Amino acid sequence: MPAVTVENPLTLPRVVSPADAVPRPVLTVSTAPAGFEGEGFPVRRAFAGINYRYLDPFIMMDQMGEVEYAPGEPKGTPWHPHRGFETVTYLIDGTFVHQDSNGGGGTINDGDTQWMTAGAGLLHIEAPPETLVMSGGLFHGLQLWVNLPAADKMMAPRYQDIGGGQVQLLTSPDGGALLRVIAGELDGHQGPGITHTPITMIHATVRPGAEVTLPWREDFNGLAYVMAGRGAVGADRRPVRTGQTAVFGDGSSLTVRADETQDAKAPDLEVVLLGGRPIREPMAHYGPFVMNSEAELRQAFEDFQRGRLGTVPAVHGMA
Repeated sequence: MPAVTVENPLTLPRVVSPADAVPRPVLTVSTAPAGFEGEGFPVRRAFAGINYRYLDPFIMMDQMGEVEYAPGEPKGTPWHPHRGFETVTYLIDGTFVHQDSNGGGGTINDGDTQWMTAGAGLLHIEAPPETLVMSGGLFHGLQLWVNLPAADKMMAPRYQDIGGGQVQLLTSPDGGALLRVIAGELDGHQGPGITHTPITMIHATVRPGAEVTLPWREDFNGLAYVMAGRGAVGADRRPVRTGQTAVFGDGSSLTVRADETQDAKAPDLEVVLLGGRPIREPMAHYGPFVMNSEAELRQAFEDFQRGRLGTVPAVHGMA
């Protein structure tokens, strides 16, 4: 799991939680069910079964892979529509190519992120490049859906390419944790992702036996999803492992600890930390659309069927 790393984390700025910070309790730990998405790549549904009041403003998150493809096996998604939210694709291993009907697109590799604001609507596709399909190889990443408030749901679409070298790298006081701030702010350090809904997204690598306590905005919710490894969360050290999501309660800091012993395949605890300011608006979600009412959902489907969300661009000069 390479993503973005450094040889000596102690060369990085260190994050310190205030002494008077109030620890966030762990309300629940859930296990993600496995399934398939797009053309058949394996996923874990990180937020399945969690009450939306704890997720808001996040809608869903899939861990894609980790899977080692044989030649000819790599898969992606076909062209499909979105409206009313943002998709965040964070790639840890492999290569993914994005293209959309608004002219956005690019290629992401280890540690890169694609941030697509669907807004009023578009069509897009995410797929491995032809060279990777032919060769096969390791594929592993995350896709997160972030809701937009009603005032922004019909905004113009936007695309951001966030290279792994752009993320803000931080560490814990003892250097036992490497913190990659992809979006939002942590202890005064800003990540590169531009968000409409205020959020923080961090990929943390915690070495065996290490513990990190982070300051956390009190007006944000708090979630921790374990991509790999074993550890504990919260002041009471609630056990967590690969494929599990911890939901934190109120407070101004959250704690993550890695077990002393990890598996050979996952030498460290790899966890994604998410926080966001809840939107607290009605949500109507069906398939690729996230709106505020059933009427708006019906309109989204009608607009898609009538071609108002864009058209598939020509490929290789072919209409």
